[in-house]
Amino acid sequence: MQSDLKIGFIGGGNMAGALISGLVKQVNHAQQLLVVDLNADSLQKLSSTFGVATAQQIDQRLAEMDVIVFAVKPQQMQAVVKSVQPFVRTQLLLSVAAGIRASDMARWLGDYQKIVRAMPNTPAMIGQGMTGLFALEAVSEQEKNAAQAIMQAVGQTIWVENESLIDAVTAVSGSGPAYVFYFIEALQQAGIALGLSEAQAKQMALATFNGAAQLAQQSEEPIHVLRERVTSKGGTTYAALTSMEADGVANAIVRAVHAAANRGRELGEEFGQG
Repeated sequence: MQSDLKIGFIGGGNMAGALISGLVKQVNHAQQLLVVDLNADSLQKLSSTFGVATAQQIDQRLAEMDVIVFAVKPQQMQAVVKSVQPFVRTQLLLSVAAGIRASDMARWLGDYQKIVRAMPNTPAMIGQGMTGLFALEAVSEQEKNAAQAIMQAVGQTIWVENESLIDAVTAVSGSGPAYVFYFIEALQQAGIALGLSEAQAKQMALATFNGAAQLAQQSEEPIHVLRERVTSKGGTTYAALTSMEADGVANAIVRAVHAAANRGRELGEEFGQG
């Protein structure tokens, strides 16, 4: 990423903080980053921690930015986008607001097209995020690279060619950490029910999940092959997986992810009105 890139953040919450934490290691000076937020306490924390410039109101400084990152709640986006419009010149606009379509942002801005939509997830808070990206056609390769570099400050990225696929990204990776936590909770509860202490069950569930995920990431084998290698017919793992299959666990997970994708589309319609 260009080390002299000027980036303005609208919103100073958790995701903005995570991105800033990663970006301050890549830019020449933290003062190249501007954060606008109504919350004075949030601004004070970001300023004291990272040395970034701050403001409580949108002002002319945004016109000097190379990239403007929208990191506010979805229900606030339309009003925020319209308030930024007077300061939009040729900047790249990058949105990390869930459910807000780039096409709707473009419409709110009088058909301004230099917009990238990003869907990160909460592991971004520790630099282990997964972000899906979609760009409108007017976004240049250099601008795509800038957007990608910003999001890679908190983890991995993928590009999708159709904006509707962001709903799939939201359903799989955006909401995905909650599914993982749900499974870990259930595994911990099972361990406690079998006589382990709460601390032991938690340690084992977390280490097992983390170890299996790392093994899958480092292996060139398909996931189903790794699963089969742990599953001897007639053994303990076979008994557990047979029980899960009988309960329709795999199908339930697929249905749940589809429900999340459908809800993502609904939110896009809801927030995109006006």
